[in-house]
Amino acid sequence: MATEYIPPPVEGTDATAILHIDLAAVAANWQALCRRAAPGAVAAAVKADAYGLGAARVAPHLHAAGCRHFFAAHLSEAVALRPLLPGAMLAPLNGPPPGSERDHLEHDILPVLGSLDDIDRWTALARSIGRRLPALLHVDTGMHRLGLDKAGLAVLAADPGRLDGLTLRYVLTHLVASEQPDDPVNAAQLERFAAACAVLPPAPRSIANSSGLFLNACFASDLARPGAALYGINPTPGRENPMRLPVRLHARILQVREIAAGDSVGYNATWRAPRPSRIATLGIGYADGWRRALSSGAPSGRVLAAWPASPGFDGPPVPLVGRVSMDLTTCDVTDHPALAPGDWLELMGPRCPPEHLAAACGTNAYEILTSLSPRIARTYSA
Repeated sequence: MATEYIPPPVEGTDATAILHIDLAAVAANWQALCRRAAPGAVAAAVKADAYGLGAARVAPHLHAAGCRHFFAAHLSEAVALRPLLPGAMLAPLNGPPPGSERDHLEHDILPVLGSLDDIDRWTALARSIGRRLPALLHVDTGMHRLGLDKAGLAVLAADPGRLDGLTLRYVLTHLVASEQPDDPVNAAQLERFAAACAVLPPAPRSIANSSGLFLNACFASDLARPGAALYGINPTPGRENPMRLPVRLHARILQVREIAAGDSVGYNATWRAPRPSRIATLGIGYADGWRRALSSGAPSGRVLAAWPASPGFDGPPVPLVGRVSMDLTTCDVTDHPALAPGDWLELMGPRCPPEHLAAACGTNAYEILTSLSPRIARTYSA
């Protein structure tokens, strides 16, 4: 069945690969997650340039839709977004680098405190300016990366005055295996988080990530922090994706050539034509984030395909052949005699979502989206 056609706009750019982002779909995903999280609020994780979709466009659109809580990874990401998100909470999850305390204050960015040192630096600033300062507190319940550990919690339990000067907006933790509902680590983390909160001053709680919103009601909290689900990545692996995919990746045909049966295509002759064939060369490669592991004959053994980006197309897919190189990818258009240089093929979209590409690469859909380089032009609809 033909899918809705979104033409790849190319005016004013020499880009040979274009990622089209449907901002309305991102907003619809956020609204759907809000319905699941009610009465709790739902933040938007816009780190890594909104998972490759463009935070400067995505975040303001979510803000216009009503989102008032945003998470970045680095302080610099948050500073860049601050003017675009008036009145919204904005917090970098990686924590405050030493010496950055006044930068947080100047730009109205809340620190995510994850160690005793973080706490001490923020309380010292509060004392120096003579007023309480808001912050988030990150508690580690099993990820063992960032966050206040058991020893740090014990120190706070014995000396609660160490938090004097702080107003805790949220206490948060990060789920380890929320995409696997039956993993016992999920319940263990809830128990550890409840025990941690019992020794801390009362504060709203933030637990669920994208997949956590689809766990049972025990994982509900005052603020959910989805990222991947906003961008169409399935938060319920193995089940139908409840989210809308807001991205389509197109690449332009640069040349088409006729080759004889037995001729090879690309580096190291990894693919040979089984018949006289027409080979189209696309202007996208691994320098664009189109992974080399997507080459035909890659260890995954999957045969990947593209689809002509033309109105009403309902024909067979176009197999990708040969090895993906830095700037180019080749495909077999023998069964598509009308395709010519200048035409566009869709490499990622409803027929080939990020999860399919991730399976071929032995990675996850997060990496597929965040790896797409700035050389791929971004276009938007709202």
